[in-house]
Formats: sequence, C-alpha cells, structure tokens
Amino acid sequence: MAGYPTVRPRRLRRTPAMRRLVVETHVEPSNLILPMFVKEGLTEPRPISSLPGVVQHSRESLRKAAAEAAHAGIGGIMLFGVPTTRDETGSAGIDPDGILNVAIRDVVAEVGDATVIMSDLCLDEFTSHGHCGLLTPDGAVDNDATLAAYASMAVAQAAAGAHVLGPSGMMDGQVGVVRRALDEAGYTDVAQLAYAVKYASAFYGPFREAVESALVGDRKTYQQDPGNVRESLREVALDIAEGADMVMVKPALPYLDVLTKVAEAVDVPVAAYQVSGEYAMVEAAAANGWLDRDRVILETLTSIRRAGAQLILTYWAMDAARLLRA
Repeated sequence: MAGYPTVRPRRLRRTPAMRRLVVETHVEPSNLILPMFVKEGLTEPRPISSLPGVVQHSRESLRKAAAEAAHAGIGGIMLFGVPTTRDETGSAGIDPDGILNVAIRDVVAEVGDATVIMSDLCLDEFTSHGHCGLLTPDGAVDNDATLAAYASMAVAQAAAGAHVLGPSGMMDGQVGVVRRALDEAGYTDVAQLAYAVKYASAFYGPFREAVESALVGDRKTYQQDPGNVRESLREVALDIAEGADMVMVKPALPYLDVLTKVAEAVDVPVAAYQVSGEYAMVEAAAANGWLDRDRVILETLTSIRRAGAQLILTYWAMDAARLLRA
C-alpha cells in the first residue's frame, strides 16, 4: 500500500543463521525417550522386520545400547520385556526374575542416573492371550482384577530400580492404584508417566511383532475411539487427579490436535509416543527413495514438539540426536 513500508517476512528466512535465530520450536536430545525391547534368552540382537533398524536386544546388547543413549544425551529410555513363556495372568511381568525386571536392574547398574530409566507397566507382553489385563471366564478384560496385578507389577519394577513407570493398559483407576502401591512399599520417589490418552489405533502393528504379541481380536473396549477428543481430556484429568506426574498421548502424528488440547489443559509435562507404524511408514518410503529420511525425522519431531509435547517417545531418538548435533 502506498505510503507504508514494504513488509517482508522473508527477511527472517534469508540465511541458516537467521533461521536459527528466530526459530520458535526447538527439539533437543533431552526431549527424546528411546523405546527399547529386550528378549529373554537372546545372546545377540535380533532385527525386527517391520521396524528396520530396531532390534530385540539381548541383556548384554541392551546394556551397551543404554549406555550409548545416555552418552548421546537422550532424555530417557522406555523398556519393554519379551518373555519366552506366557500365561493367562502374565506372571512373568511380576516375577522379580522376569526379563523386564532383570533388564531394569541391568540398565540401572550400567547407567545409574545418567538418563531416566522408564518401564512399561502393562500385562500384554506377558499374557498368553495378549490382552493388557486379566480376563473373566467369558473373555472380557476384568478391570479391577487387573489393577491388583498392576500394583504388584509396579512394586516389582520399582524394586528393580526404575525411575518412572509407564502404566499403559488403559484400565480405569490404574494410576491411583499404582501410586498407592508404590507409596505403601516405600517407593514414594518413583514417578508415573501415565498413558492417559491411548487410542485403539491401526498404527501399532509393528510393535506387536516387536513384543511377539499373542493378541487375537482388538482392544477397543479399553483403548479410546479415534473419533473422540472430550473423552481424552476426561481421561487426562482423572489420571492427574490420581497422581500422574506426566501424561502421554499415543499415537502422536494422527492425534496432534488432541496433543495440543491436552497440553493446553494441564500443568504437568506432556509426552507423545511416535509409534511403530509412524516409524515404519517413513522407513519404507525412504527405502524406496520417496522421502528424505533425515529431513522427515526432524520435521515430524518438530511437529510433535510444536503441538505441545515436552517429551517424545521415538525409535529415532539416536538418529535424531546425531542429526541435531550435525
């Protein structure tokens, strides 16, 4: 318009240095949490076909990978156990000598407090039916019986040395039950990262290969419907009232709108899980030359941070740390 100076937003995009100066959203290695799988009985890492670059670790390779993650400045690691045998009650998840609890002790011995050691608190990896809880005689998930199992599992993981527990089964009341069990056992400093918003998503497929899930059917009776948002905010409010120290939205990219609403509604740290299907799609496209893998990794992580996540669980944590240092 005549008489007005020319407004040129592109002045702030002119050079890499200028773009770095004015960037609004930063991703740092300390924002990232690396999910890691440990398989009972392995003597060397085993590749996961649907998650290129991700492995089921042996106990020894897990220790080494955890040390590398700590050295890279990764904010935390989330451990998942894969047992050799399963039963109806998921007893291997509660057994102090079960693979997940042994792995927690291994990693604590290796890295101590150099990174935050988290453990998945759910029965699905350990049950012969693949559900996240105990079943009634007619095959439905028994919410309250499952809570009692979660309490025992929480104490076992805390005793093994986990800094943060991740109750992920979407049972009503799970955060409160776990908090009481931890406090009564003297583990008052062990925190909870509550999977408060976990959708019944089609993006979990590769994860189920990673944990060798025995699930037949689905989890729609306890995970959330993808069309719902208000339900997510209600779940988050309940978990915080029960003592959640942090809350999480899962998956990440298909639910960025939900992530933003959650981040705006709470005053605790918010995490998002960039799940296996998100990872696998990009890896497949990059392998075909359709995407620039490194650029997509950083762009997706930035979008999740921009939407409101302080913490991001991602299988690209080590790759991202390398790229962010470059």
